[in-house]
Amino acid sequence: QVQLVESGGGLVQAGGSLRLSCAASGGISTIGIMGWYRQAPGNQREVVATVTKGGATTYGDSVKGRFTISRDNNRNIVFLQMNGLKPEDTAVYYCNAVVPGYFSSGGTYWGQGTQVTVSS
Repeated sequence: QVQLVESGGGLVQAGGSLRLSCAASGGISTIGIMGWYRQAPGNQREVVATVTKGGATTYGDSVKGRFTISRDNNRNIVFLQMNGLKPEDTAVYYCNAVVPGYFSSGGTYWGQGTQVTVSS
């Protein structure tokens, strides 16, 4: 089973930067796409960014040009560099990993979440 542990959240002023990290363990060779999602109080969880094992990336419209996702396959870590943070970026950020269904451990895995708070 895949385990994901996030770190790097915190409180920052608007315009500032934070870097989130997500370390994966257990069955890491089976992981396909990894990503970051976020959920603000009263809102649905939304995709922030995703990255494939080969490094192809996608971004949510609200973070394009400000956030960068990257992945270190050797260390099994995915990063989210967040620049130009806005108060509306305040949310709990979750790391996500997808294991293809043809593996016995196939499924979607989530980390415990890390709080990001942006003050105005």
